[in-house]
Amino acid sequence: MSLNILRIATRKSPLALWQAEHVAGRLRALHRDLQVQLVPLSTRGDEVLDRSLAAIGGKGLFLKELEIALADRRADIAVHSLKDMPANLEDGFAIGAVLMRADCTDAYVSNDFATLDDLPQAARVGTSSLRRAAQVRARRPDLEIADLRGNVGTRLAKLDAGDYAAIILAAAGLQRLGLAARIRSRLAPPAWLPAPGQGAIAVEMRADDSGITALLSPLDDADTRRNTAAERALNAALGGDCTLPLGAWCTLEKNGALNLHGMLGDARHGRLIRAEARGGDPLLLGAEVARMLREQGGDELIAAL
Repeated sequence: MSLNILRIATRKSPLALWQAEHVAGRLRALHRDLQVQLVPLSTRGDEVLDRSLAAIGGKGLFLKELEIALADRRADIAVHSLKDMPANLEDGFAIGAVLMRADCTDAYVSNDFATLDDLPQAARVGTSSLRRAAQVRARRPDLEIADLRGNVGTRLAKLDAGDYAAIILAAAGLQRLGLAARIRSRLAPPAWLPAPGQGAIAVEMRADDSGITALLSPLDDADTRRNTAAERALNAALGGDCTLPLGAWCTLEKNGALNLHGMLGDARHGRLIRAEARGGDPLLLGAEVARMLREQGGDELIAAL
């Protein structure tokens, strides 16, 4: 391999840096002669915290500066939470590896109340996700749902300051930062669906870079890639980005078939529509579950966003 130095573009948040260092460590272990350097970058999604992600253009804002660094060859790869990546990447980019998935569940975090159902009437719950808000609203329509932005530490600090009675975060992020003890309970599938790709780390690359493809290949987990491909295909078939109030959870059955659960939600009224299907092809399966959701009024729900 001719590449001696590999530069990883990453956001500057503690979780993003943890994930980039995790990938760097895996690559260093595989390629002893490889020097791996991080290229920390600030993104618009990190900088604009006074408005919801939906209002400023979606979670794709966490990728743009990193993709520019790839295109300009200031970085060779970029590390992301897969759930933050749009269903369809821009031309010229590809996912070079999807690491083995960690805990995909959402974490309910509260200092005073053990579960979502234990919260008092009209308690304030913080989340930046329309998907999470819709599922909270469906389960507890009495609760006040308030926007919550910032990195994991910032969100926990706001909870600890009494701004919220509870907040909802990705369990994997808390675990990776050594904060698993903050999880009071898990909001787990199939009753509660995570975001497409939640819990998985993805490595983005320039699509035409065959040397990087070979370098990343040992990091790729085939089952995680297949499962998350079905979840992302569902998102793509609905024309959604990362702000769509969509839950998706795919598992691999013993016979090799995929089982995909999908959910579309209404964050204002708490309406949820659900569908489930089995199949062998992730892309076809995602399209089938999207069709089933549309038959139940999914297009009208999306149009009302």
